[in-house]
Amino acid sequence: MSKPGAAAAPAAKKPAKPSTPQSIPLAEDLERSLDTLSTDELQSICHRLRDEYKRRTVALASAMHELRTPLAVMDGYLQVLATGKAGALNDKQRQIIDDMQANGKRLKNFISEFLTFSSIETKNPDLHLEFGDLNACLAEVCEMWMPRFREKGVALYFLPEDQLQAVQFDALKIQHVVSNLVHNAWKFTPPRGTVWLSTEEFGWDRRLHQEQTQHERRRERTRLPRAIRVVVSDTGPGIEPEFHQEIFQDFRKVSSPANSPDSMGLGLSIARRLVQAHGGKIWVESNPGSGSKFCFVIPRHLPAKPAATDPKPDKS
Repeated sequence: MSKPGAAAAPAAKKPAKPSTPQSIPLAEDLERSLDTLSTDELQSICHRLRDEYKRRTVALASAMHELRTPLAVMDGYLQVLATGKAGALNDKQRQIIDDMQANGKRLKNFISEFLTFSSIETKNPDLHLEFGDLNACLAEVCEMWMPRFREKGVALYFLPEDQLQAVQFDALKIQHVVSNLVHNAWKFTPPRGTVWLSTEEFGWDRRLHQEQTQHERRRERTRLPRAIRVVVSDTGPGIEPEFHQEIFQDFRKVSSPANSPDSMGLGLSIARRLVQAHGGKIWVESNPGSGSKFCFVIPRHLPAKPAATDPKPDKS
């Protein structure tokens, strides 16, 4: 290495390497290796990788589950100290206990969020589907969140569509989805802002494994109210279009001053999985400075899966 201020010596030219198989870039080498594998071998590799991923996720979830008991004990002792039952506290001691309780709450949120994620990731969500009143279900979510919105000074409005038809859904799972979306809106909307939660009939063009109608056979597009759309809108800072897909991935968070460290970046990922389990889809419409609108649609009823047919006997 030359000293500062010294003239650099001319670099000796290395002879160019011949174009041999050893000089092929790693990416091309891997691509060629994959090309030599049969479909069965590729499927076997994918299954092994998936099994290993599930095994590690379950192991981590088990470790987090074990943290719940000592965390509950610590929280109990902090409650005793905070109420002064173990003796009077000065201002500095009370501040320390408040900080410990806040961080304990953060840790509990991390654990709860990851356990929910691992449960969905390692197995398909177990849906308890029933036809019910979606508006009444979402009204409970609004009622639960209303105190936190009032405390922050953000208005929350529920705008349900009148005469909404009955929907086949898992009430607890859909409440989880909407609660995650409302939580995001609450977190990013500044005081004096507004959040709206609305429902509406939606003419989804997606095929639901139904027989074609006469109009469809004539290639006429008939938008029937086959689905329900739920929308959570806010007057927050908005999201750059380049992040519209990324935020629904696992452990992804958009950098923002309003983004608190109390989340692992799994809320929208969990919402996506639960909506997809209902046969629906979820997306965001947003631009910087214009707020965000998170939407998801679910069919009014899930189509029955086609029954497996027995293979025809060999006539030979």
